Amino acid sequence: MTARAPRVTQSRPPGPRLPKRLSTTRHLPDVGALGRIAFLLVATALTLGPVLWTVATSLRPVTESLGVSPSLVPTSLDLGAYRDVFTQVDMALLILNSVLVTAACAVGQMVTAAMAGYVFARVEFRGRGALFAVVLATMMVPMQVTIVPVFMLVRGMGLSDTLLALILPAIPTAFGTFLMRQYFLGLPAELAEAAEIDGAGPWRTFFSVFAPLATPGMAIVGILAFNYHWNEFFRPLIMTISEQNFTLPLGLVTLQGNMGTGSVATVLAGVVISMIPALVVFVVGQRTLREGLTAGSHR
Repeated sequence: MTARAPRVTQSRPPGPRLPKRLSTTRHLPDVGALGRIAFLLVATALTLGPVLWTVATSLRPVTESLGVSPSLVPTSLDLGAYRDVFTQVDMALLILNSVLVTAACAVGQMVTAAMAGYVFARVEFRGRGALFAVVLATMMVPMQVTIVPVFMLVRGMGLSDTLLALILPAIPTAFGTFLMRQYFLGLPAELAEAAEIDGAGPWRTFFSVFAPLATPGMAIVGILAFNYHWNEFFRPLIMTISEQNFTLPLGLVTLQGNMGTGSVATVLAGVVISMIPALVVFVVGQRTLREGLTAGSHR
C-alpha cells in the first residue's frame, strides 16, 4: 500500500470580517409580556375607576350627581357639595378627633412594636418562642370576637365614650411586633456584643444602637397604623356615643341623609375629604415604606 499524502490546508489571509447575514424572520411579540400589560391595565382601571368617579361626582352640581350615564369628566365644576359638607357636619371637630386618635395609635404602635420586637429578637428568656407564637395567634382572631370584652374592660376603667377608649386598646399590635422582630433579626448581632463590651446595658443598647437603625421598620408600622385607624369605623361605632367624640368616618355617616334627596355629590365630597390625609401620608412616606419593606433582601 502506498501511504496517503497529508492534506495541506491553506490558511486564509487575515482581512476584514464580513457581516453576518441578517435574519429575514420577524420576531413575534412576547405574548406573556402583552398579557401582563393587559392585566395591569385592567387592574389599574378597576382600582382607579371608582376613585376618579368619586372625585368627579363630588365636583358636579347637585342636580347632576345622579346622571343616567355617569362620566369621569364633569361637564361643569361646582364646589357646592363641599360647602354643604362643612355646613351639615362639624368637620373641624371630626378631623381633630381623627388626627388625635390616629396619631396616638401610630406613635404608640411604633414604640411598643419596636420594644417588643427587640425583646423577641435579641433577649433570651424561657418560653420566648411559645409567647411569640401566642402573640402571632392573636392575629387570627377577628376584632368582632374581642370587641365585647374590650368594651367591658374600657367601661370598667371609666373610659367609656372617650378618645382614650379608641387609643389604648389599639396600641398593642401583633403584626407590628412580628414585623419589628424580623427587622431586628436582620441587623448584625455584633452590634449588641460591641455595646456590651463598652458597658452598655440592655436599655442603652436598644435606645442608642438598635432603635436608630430600626427607623425604617418603625416608619412602616406608623404608616400602616395611620392608614388603618384613619379609616376605622367599627370600633368608634361601638366605643363612642356622643357626637363630640366621633371620628371622621363615623361623623360622615350623618351625610347619608342626602341620599334620599338625590344629593350624592355631598356624600362623595365628604369621602374625598376623608381620603386626602391618608393619601398625603402615603405619598410622603412611600419611599420610606418601600425601603423598609425591601431592607431585608439586601442583607
